Amino acid sequence: MTLKYAYFPGCVAQGACRELYLSTAALTQALGIELVELKKAACCGSGTFKEDSQLLEDTVNARNIALAEELDLPLLTHCSTCQGVIGRVDERLKAAQQHDPGYIHQVNGLLEHEGCSPYKGSTEVRHLLWALVGDYGLEALQQRVTRKLSGLKCAAFYGCYLLRTQKHLPYDDPYSPESMENVFRAVGATPIYYRGRTQCCGWPLSSYATTQAFEMAGGHIQEAIAAGADCIVTPCPLCHLNLDSRQPEVEQVIGKKLGLPILHLPQLVALALGISPKQLGLDRHIVSTQPVLQKIEKAGVT
Repeated sequence: MTLKYAYFPGCVAQGACRELYLSTAALTQALGIELVELKKAACCGSGTFKEDSQLLEDTVNARNIALAEELDLPLLTHCSTCQGVIGRVDERLKAAQQHDPGYIHQVNGLLEHEGCSPYKGSTEVRHLLWALVGDYGLEALQQRVTRKLSGLKCAAFYGCYLLRTQKHLPYDDPYSPESMENVFRAVGATPIYYRGRTQCCGWPLSSYATTQAFEMAGGHIQEAIAAGADCIVTPCPLCHLNLDSRQPEVEQVIGKKLGLPILHLPQLVALALGISPKQLGLDRHIVSTQPVLQKIEKAGVT
């Protein structure tokens, strides 16, 4: 049975992190997963809409979910921030269906006014990580590996939104997660554990407390390096921006050279399926990913 999802790519993957969009397409195609892109979807707001209005965040994202409901498909995103925001809205609105139907009527009234389909609460919001672990399955994923990433030491960076915005977290423990590490094992890589893997990358602070944000990012990267990591792998493009794109600025703030490659989750998995680095956009990163590719080649598994 082919897995099929209503695909919510989000904003960052279509702009500053285009390689995430490319690698998600390459990975899902290789695994036989069908994506129906929601081209009419709106930005989830990345947590900022609710600062002005909870109703605004809920209505915008109820519309996004309703687009997936029209297709009778689960909504899939590869962005932890989008997962956190849209997943949280979905939980809140499903609870409101039971305990505050008037609020659902208000949200759907606003959607109807704009000619949009109503929110029904009939689907699920799922991050690519959860789809790989829970829907596709780690055993099936392991069987698809053609380039085992033996010897590659990967440090997960879960970030905030994936773990702690929803009350009910599928397939993992918000305080002691293992899903990404289990994916690493499935593709032959070695998981590296360090304190900062479940903490904030600092991105939310970067617009008004830049030094503190870069100090946070630098601290996490240094911890991963000290633990022996060859790279950090993240399921969040905003975390990727702070850890990769801004790593040169982070180095200036902390006064230390880092040079640790930061990979998107689908890039790592797709490498293990034999997909070329060029197709995965690994040449688009600010911090060179060549050390990762050289480590794989040195292990003799290409």
